[in-house]
Amino acid sequence: MTGNNRELARALLARHASGEHGAAPAAADGARDTNGSATAATVHGAGAPRGVAHTSFRDHPGVLEAGQRFGRFDKWVNQVGLVNPYYLPHEGVSGAVTRMADRDVVNFSSFGYLDLAADPRVRQAAKDAIDRYGTSAAAVRIVAGELPLYRELEAEIARLYDTEAALVTASGYLTNAAAVGFLLGKRDLAVCDALIHHSVVSGTEWSRCKRVSFRHNDPESLEAILKMSRRSFDRAMVIIEGLYSMDGDVVRLPEIIEVARRYDCSIMIDEAHSFGTLGATGHGVRELFDLPGDAVDVWMGTLSKALGSVGGYLAGNRELVDGFKYVAGGLSMYTAAPAPSAIGAALAALEVLRDEPDRVTRLRHNSEYFHRRAEEYGFDIGASEDSPIIPVMTGADEPAVLAALAMLQRGFSVNAITHPVVPAGEARLRFFINCRHTEQHMDQALATLREVLDGLADTAGQQFTLAHEEQHS
Repeated sequence: MTGNNRELARALLARHASGEHGAAPAAADGARDTNGSATAATVHGAGAPRGVAHTSFRDHPGVLEAGQRFGRFDKWVNQVGLVNPYYLPHEGVSGAVTRMADRDVVNFSSFGYLDLAADPRVRQAAKDAIDRYGTSAAAVRIVAGELPLYRELEAEIARLYDTEAALVTASGYLTNAAAVGFLLGKRDLAVCDALIHHSVVSGTEWSRCKRVSFRHNDPESLEAILKMSRRSFDRAMVIIEGLYSMDGDVVRLPEIIEVARRYDCSIMIDEAHSFGTLGATGHGVRELFDLPGDAVDVWMGTLSKALGSVGGYLAGNRELVDGFKYVAGGLSMYTAAPAPSAIGAALAALEVLRDEPDRVTRLRHNSEYFHRRAEEYGFDIGASEDSPIIPVMTGADEPAVLAALAMLQRGFSVNAITHPVVPAGEARLRFFINCRHTEQHMDQALATLREVLDGLADTAGQQFTLAHEEQHS
């Protein structure tokens, strides 16, 4: 039987390759117009020839965009003898200092704020979990993938948030998307901060609810939208972040809660970047504002930022968490359980956070120091406040990208954030501060960046010559 199936497969492939059934074979790179661009028919599939190029997605708009943007950039940096910073591997732990491109660099690209991924206890806990449970739970939790570690971590998270229950998951992005997709439906409304993370946007599309945005961190804008729209929907949920990852500003949580409750709205908050960084002992915005656990209906966070692991979590009332566990696809149902090593590491990281509160103190000192020194150097740091996320605004995309390349050459890793990730004209270099950074690290980075950006200003308009030649060739 196996032999017959293989012969049939070969025969079908041969017929496809020879263009039988009247299908004209597509060009290797998809249909092109006289300028070498993909035609509308190819991009949208309307009347496009059915051949290998079409079915392989080489002519998909997103695939073409990736090739045009990043392929051209990669060729350009190679031509000028630079290193492409995108997907550049680092050797060793991604801490305050790491090794990239065969050199040691001061690392401002890692959101491991408390350096817990490097801690010997955290690493040993991950190894111990592997020794006891293997590298995988090898099943969905409800079927045969449950481990005691999960419930230990969930109990600790629920305690920290003053909630009845919690759930740990394998992916921070999917936690947001699946939770929103489960909680809202076609007759419901998601009212999101204008700078909400893409994972939440994906969740609203999954749920098919109505999504509207209010001005960033603006309770008055939120109220204006709710006053106009709330009565038209069954459920409404206000979705915000504790610490915004592109701008580094803290949510105006008490005011937003007051507005949301006045209009009978649920509240979900993403603490991906605020847990471990805000509050006296790093327990996030609940601690920062001294709130009870039920002030927010859905607390969400990740294990991959300050806690030095990977995965996500949700906390709330017991009935809600049971709904997430037993019904919501993508959280615990229909998806493999988190790796035991990740959960072991997160548990140990919480113990270190409890035993060493000075990590949070040092992080706060470093953040305040970098803010002050950046302003002394004349940099525009946008709305960043009291946080370890500090953007240096460049406005245009090109200076941000070129400055990031130049900084890497000089021994500093810092990412350029450009359009469409941020609005056009709001490009920046985003610095993540670590509790292990020294004042010398930060001073040297800022002095170097001042020199780099001043040099770019002197040669404005000349930097991307090769990239533009490649674009028009």
